[in-house]
Amino acid sequence: MVSKELARHLARLSFDTGRQVAALINRKGEVEYAIVGDHHSVFIPPLPKKREADKRLRGLRLVHTHLKGEPLSQEDLTDLALLRLDLVCAILVDRHGGPGELLCAHLLPGSSHETWTLLGPIRAEDGLDFSGLVRSLEEEFARTSNGPAGPRGQDRALLVSVATGQRASAQRSMDELVRLAESANIEVAGTLIQKRRSIDPKFLLGRGKLRDLAIEALRAGVDLLIFDRDLNPSQARSLSEYLDLRVIDRTQLILDIFANRAKTREGKIQVEMAQLKYLLPRLEARDDSLSRLTGGIGGRGPGETKLEIDRRRVRARLGGLKKSLDDLRKRRAQQRSLRARAGLPLVSIVGYTNAGKSTLLNALTGSEVMVADRLFATLDPTRRRLRLPREREILVSDTVGFIRDLPKDLVEAFRATLEELYHADILLHVADASSQDLKAQVKAVKKILTDMGMNETPTILALNKMDLLSPEEREKAINSFGGVPISALSPDTLGPLVDAVRESLKPLKSFARVAPPA
Repeated sequence: MVSKELARHLARLSFDTGRQVAALINRKGEVEYAIVGDHHSVFIPPLPKKREADKRLRGLRLVHTHLKGEPLSQEDLTDLALLRLDLVCAILVDRHGGPGELLCAHLLPGSSHETWTLLGPIRAEDGLDFSGLVRSLEEEFARTSNGPAGPRGQDRALLVSVATGQRASAQRSMDELVRLAESANIEVAGTLIQKRRSIDPKFLLGRGKLRDLAIEALRAGVDLLIFDRDLNPSQARSLSEYLDLRVIDRTQLILDIFANRAKTREGKIQVEMAQLKYLLPRLEARDDSLSRLTGGIGGRGPGETKLEIDRRRVRARLGGLKKSLDDLRKRRAQQRSLRARAGLPLVSIVGYTNAGKSTLLNALTGSEVMVADRLFATLDPTRRRLRLPREREILVSDTVGFIRDLPKDLVEAFRATLEELYHADILLHVADASSQDLKAQVKAVKKILTDMGMNETPTILALNKMDLLSPEEREKAINSFGGVPISALSPDTLGPLVDAVRESLKPLKSFARVAPPA
């Protein structure tokens, strides 16, 4: 672990200066860094990125002195975990300035409870097969690396929330983030919520909680951290560098879900536009291969830097996608014109994601739109005809589900799809009455509709999933929100909703008639 000569040398230097001194030693026994600290700690400078192989140790061991015979500190053990060092070793300096016993620790692979194990006290002259120890540790890390990380191709993540408001609200938002992660086929290894008076501008979390997060990520064997708020490029870069993990935010997670669910050409174009708009301001943070060249003699460069080329390509691609969307808008306008001539009123189903909109569309129209118990199961818009009593017919459309803090770029990119709502005669707002967060979900949908300038469109509130509530809970929900109580899984409960739609359509001047069934 450390030669007797080096141990004596470090102890004497530390004794003479009254400071802790340290050496970072590679596996060849060469000192790569010499560090002078203060009387109670040493500060390890930023180290190069560790080897690309996941779950590997860094190949460096930290040997430093303790002047007062104190045990390994929490800071020592945190450095061991954060930097994935081979070993941390403290030389206890005796009262004569010589090396005493050694206190050591190394990471413990394959354990979900303990992150490290302690060795010692050990005398410096005692023999210990350090090379054999490191080799066995790396073999164990390699053996267990596929175990906790989930099935092949599936990410394993910790979810993090930093809140300044009420903890109950933060917990509801975290529960929703868990469902989003599961919808993206991410294995959730755990969650962490920190309540703060103010958000740290660099790391969001406090330094102590950040160290706890790094240790928990190591213990859980995760390769991804997901934050329940938008990160600016600087925060994402700082967190990723400090934790040495992939870091994404809520918006990136939602964009990834949309990218996986988009099936039609229109949906794919809209998702790609949203992704590119999100990426554009973050290109500078991602580009570390070239810096901007200065002008003048001695500073003339070959032309555009890689960063400028990337930006130009993104803007060019955005321009092409926008043109494609404009063409799709024209096509939709023609379809609406034909529908208007046919005198078919349009009822658009809106609501929070996973409230049961597609299930209701299937129940009303007898169609077989894909339904799943997950967030954003339906992305591409769907239209179906519905025959009302007295041989009248309307169009019913299902749109993408809403969610609180829906990314602005996503709303703008999906404007071509959401334009359907602007031409709706009635909005059918479907809410999950069984949700513990019903009030916040209804409020979030109303806010999005108001932001889109649609608060004047006639709206019917359908309180879905009433079959999951007790009679007392049903009465409370109806008294609090009004609306029509339904269960989309029980067609016999939909009569009052159809009647409400028909009554709301009466003021329309034109109303198509269809031939009665044979």
